[in-house]
Amino acid sequence: MGKVAVGAAVVCAAAAVAVTALVVRHRMRSAERWARAAAVLRELEEKCATPVEKLWEVADAMTKEMHAGLESEDVSKLKMIISYVDKLPTGDERGLFYALDLGGTNFRVLRVQLGGREGRVVRQEAKEVSIPHDLMVGRSDELFDFIASALVKFVDSEGEDFHLHSGRQRELGFTFSFPVKQTSVASGTLIKWTKGFNIDGMVGEDVVSELNKALQRQGLDMQVAALVNDTVGTLAGGRYDDTDVVAAVILGTGTNAAYVERADAIKKWKGPLPGSGEIVINMEWGNFSSSHLPMTEYDTALDVESLNPGDQIFEKLISGMYLGEIVRRVLLRLAVQTALFGDNVPPQLEIPFVLRTPVMSAMHHDTSADLKVVGAKLKEFLGISSTSLKARKVVVQICDVVAKRGARLAAAGIVGILKKLGRDGSGMRRTVIAMDGGLYEHYTVFRECLHGALNEMLGDEASSSVVVNLTNDGSGLGASLLAASHSRYLEQS
Repeated sequence: MGKVAVGAAVVCAAAAVAVTALVVRHRMRSAERWARAAAVLRELEEKCATPVEKLWEVADAMTKEMHAGLESEDVSKLKMIISYVDKLPTGDERGLFYALDLGGTNFRVLRVQLGGREGRVVRQEAKEVSIPHDLMVGRSDELFDFIASALVKFVDSEGEDFHLHSGRQRELGFTFSFPVKQTSVASGTLIKWTKGFNIDGMVGEDVVSELNKALQRQGLDMQVAALVNDTVGTLAGGRYDDTDVVAAVILGTGTNAAYVERADAIKKWKGPLPGSGEIVINMEWGNFSSSHLPMTEYDTALDVESLNPGDQIFEKLISGMYLGEIVRRVLLRLAVQTALFGDNVPPQLEIPFVLRTPVMSAMHHDTSADLKVVGAKLKEFLGISSTSLKARKVVVQICDVVAKRGARLAAAGIVGILKKLGRDGSGMRRTVIAMDGGLYEHYTVFRECLHGALNEMLGDEASSSVVVNLTNDGSGLGASLLAASHSRYLEQS
């Protein structure tokens, strides 16, 4: 072999050794990255763990806070707002009733013809109206005149299938989804505007009075019979369909719960107790907080960076507004510390709330062998064009941990309510929870995990008496039913 050939062989051998070394180093770096990723996932699973003992600690804390909130104001994270709703619909209601649902950039008007126990909901119609932005930051009379004028047009379109009893004024259930201090079933003062509204001079004013004055200015013979929170409306709608309904829970973008309480158990109640002996309590349970809640560094950072740090802790753990954001924060840490999606951190992954819970749900429910949906969603919403199957499996695992923690905590909250009502043990009568919200309705894994946790906590015998029923449109139909159950003409029906 000549010198040239020997030299070439040496060069080739050296190159082969170098390539092998590069491959080995690459494999070692890859193994180290996956080891770090596995450590992050283990830590997440440990801190999000919700064994049944932990769930009972949360449930007990919820019950304790409920008692405190009924004793007096400002001593509990739960506001336990008295709704003044002391008559839930029975199914006997008859007549024509309206509802107005104001809670964002659109509002909805609805009418329903009730036919008593036999006819039930004979017919209903609804219309949605957009609110011009200038009215959201203008004067109160301009906003309420715009709403009243829309109601006038809606009433004018009343067909022959709707019948108002002769000599009666039209009555309205008013769902007003802003913070309000309720002073009676048909009055309440605005605490503050949210959701982009900022109208001077309205804070501290009675919102029902403002609407009634606008109705009068528009020449519409209609009166507000009930001022309604959407969760209380869900409870009303549920009770109309099933007399065993004792509570309502909303699990959607936000979350809340309401339930039927004995009036004599409400120590902060002032004045004579209602004849029915019962009052619906709007818990505002999204603001529940306890040292027993399983919190992670991602939850703490989310809270600190939010518009309301220290508030709505329970909501930030279980509601649709936040679940996808928690997943994004975990993925960002993995991208930075373990190069889960390559050497460069995807810029879109650094944008807060870019990963919405419906996208998280779609990835979580992906059953394809190669997790095709996960790959497509990561590309569409996070700009990650190429991912390994191993990385996609990590994404699904994170979704699973975050969703199941939220569902199990929501179940613990429900058990806390059942415990307050004395319905958490064996031998209890049938107990129904009216449920509304897109998170519960559309996120199958979340819903099934919530049911599983209820069974796990209560045991087979007690859980067989607890039913969770999906009840849609508490803010519309529920509000009109509350107008009916609190109608001034009730004795004449």
